[in-house]
Amino acid sequence: MVKSPDDLALMRISGALLASVFEMLDGLELAGLSTLEVNDLVERFISVDLAARPASKGQYDFEYVLNSSINHVVCHGMPDGQEIIRDGDIVNLDITLEKNGFIADSSKTYMVGTVQPAARRLVRVAQEAMWKGIRQVRPGAHLGDIGFAIERHARRNGYAVVRDYCGHGIGREMHEEPQVPNFGRPGTGVKLRQGMVFTIEPMLNQGTRRVATLEDGWTVVTGDRKLSAQFEHTVAVTGTGVEVLTLRRDEAAMLERAA
Repeated sequence: MVKSPDDLALMRISGALLASVFEMLDGLELAGLSTLEVNDLVERFISVDLAARPASKGQYDFEYVLNSSINHVVCHGMPDGQEIIRDGDIVNLDITLEKNGFIADSSKTYMVGTVQPAARRLVRVAQEAMWKGIRQVRPGAHLGDIGFAIERHARRNGYAVVRDYCGHGIGREMHEEPQVPNFGRPGTGVKLRQGMVFTIEPMLNQGTRRVATLEDGWTVVTGDRKLSAQFEHTVAVTGTGVEVLTLRRDEAAMLERAA
């Protein structure tokens, strides 16, 4: 759904607040914390410091404010007081935030302590793939252009793109139309229009693209238990290109590098 200028102004506020959550996490020593402790820190920061609402809590009966996905967990990992983040882990933290009735959604894969080179490379390429997709966003482009750019970069680097999960429209609801696949053919799919807002969120696997859902009904893991990494931003189609609503200060040059 196309957003009005007033809607976009409010979504910028939500996006900027969510970016500040990740900037808070950037300064946190994750090693030794449980994923539930991280969840609780984020909930307090969003609710108290930012006077906003963690949009994931209560959505689809989910009781946490973030997904925490470690190593071979692709997405939807549930925080757990017994799950300790350890040196050498990679952990994706996927967080949503609502302010003034509008939701922003973003995720980042953190490298904790001394991470093996193969894992570091996966994380780097996953982030690059997201930016390759973002770089395709402009009026008149198609969703297939985004997916094609993401998968091409992943495959050139020897990784598989998960096809079971994708980006999505976002606004007053967390999941709106359209769906934004991380694969596709150029010139196909929905044509982009100024004012559209959606997420771009590629998940890259070291091995097979196949995934499995655990018995908890939420946690998605790689089919071969090899590593997975994900990055996500909420973006808006502008009159001439793209605006990244959840952009963090440390990413100022990323859009240009993705070209």
